[in-house]
Amino acid sequence: MDVIMPQLGETVAEGVVTKWYKKVGDTVKSDDTLFDVETDKVSTEIPAQADGVITEILVQEGVTAKVGTRLAVIREAGGATAPAPAAKAVASAPAAAAASAPAAAVATAPVAARVSKASAADRLSPVVRRLIAEHQLNPASISGTGRDGRITREDVLAVIGGGVATTSAARAPLAIPAPLALGAGDTRKPMNSVRKRTAQHLVKSWQSAPHVLQATEVDYSKVELARSVAGAAWKAREGFSLTYLPFIARAVSVVLAKFPLLNASLDGDDLVIHSRINIGIAVDLSFDGLVVPVIMDVPNKSLPQIAREINDLAQRARSNKLKPDELSGGTYTLSNSGVFGTLITAPIINQPQVAILSTDGVKKKPVVIESAQGDSIAIRPVGVLAQTFDHRALDGAYSAAFLREVKMILESRDWVQALNA
Repeated sequence: MDVIMPQLGETVAEGVVTKWYKKVGDTVKSDDTLFDVETDKVSTEIPAQADGVITEILVQEGVTAKVGTRLAVIREAGGATAPAPAAKAVASAPAAAAASAPAAAVATAPVAARVSKASAADRLSPVVRRLIAEHQLNPASISGTGRDGRITREDVLAVIGGGVATTSAARAPLAIPAPLALGAGDTRKPMNSVRKRTAQHLVKSWQSAPHVLQATEVDYSKVELARSVAGAAWKAREGFSLTYLPFIARAVSVVLAKFPLLNASLDGDDLVIHSRINIGIAVDLSFDGLVVPVIMDVPNKSLPQIAREINDLAQRARSNKLKPDELSGGTYTLSNSGVFGTLITAPIINQPQVAILSTDGVKKKPVVIESAQGDSIAIRPVGVLAQTFDHRALDGAYSAAFLREVKMILESRDWVQALNA
């Protein structure tokens, strides 16, 4: 059977084969991990669809392939395999010839060299293609150091940072300090693909948006009451603990309907206000990057449904089982550092969204309680909600009013009843 590049989500048209776990001649079983694919949205493992022996690998590691491309061939038990189409071999011949030909032969065959260079420029990963587009570069003028002359992310960054003229107008070099030499006991840890994509996204967001931070303290007594009343039974039934995050997500989704400018995206000079409220949940990948899976249509879901979905998405994110479409469509993001006991966090906006909310640690604190009988002091569970917003899209008063409403709901709602909904 043919192994093809799968359709990894409605908006994904291609992917990079980053790793083969099997080689030609290896025996595979159905559901064995066969290879890894990286798109501009996610990196995921692809399992074998049948038992058999790998007879051909047609797309090597590091190569970008369109959805539907034949990547390999598995000879099933008792079955026969068809040879690879001649067109595939012809298409890859110029690059292979250029890579194996001696220098003299290449020098006397400029047409073949040009074909090979064009082939390498066409086989761009999603990350490389995005970098080239953002900096308005010409891929044909970038020397590729990857396999078969393929352009890598480092090649593009070298052009951007080194001031190499890739168009008719020269580019000014960036003032990048030289890295420190490795000393005794130092080690070098390359960034993985998730960390690289996260870094690129956050740098772009920080450089393009005027970030403003606002924060408010929340008395979580009502939430804590629900957790203490139902927490043990919940964990016994569901298999995971009931945290503060689903309560916050529920409150935020209700208030976003009243403050639609925060449930929006910037598109040039336009603010696109979304009709659906889809909340992204930032998930840490064991301190080695993060992803933001999305809960769709949160106001339509009960508190228990939200809690289950948050836990499911987080678990599958950490085991690399998310589907690409589960990482898209977000209109607002929650970043949860509270599990580590943080006091306040100023998160970077997940563009093109216009705001992000950090949920920080909850600790018992003395709180002044006002009543008709006078003021008193009580010990209450208190935590900070900190919202970063894009000042191009809205102003401080709007953001502050939103935070006040979220605080009021968390402090006043009957969350015990909400858990039974």
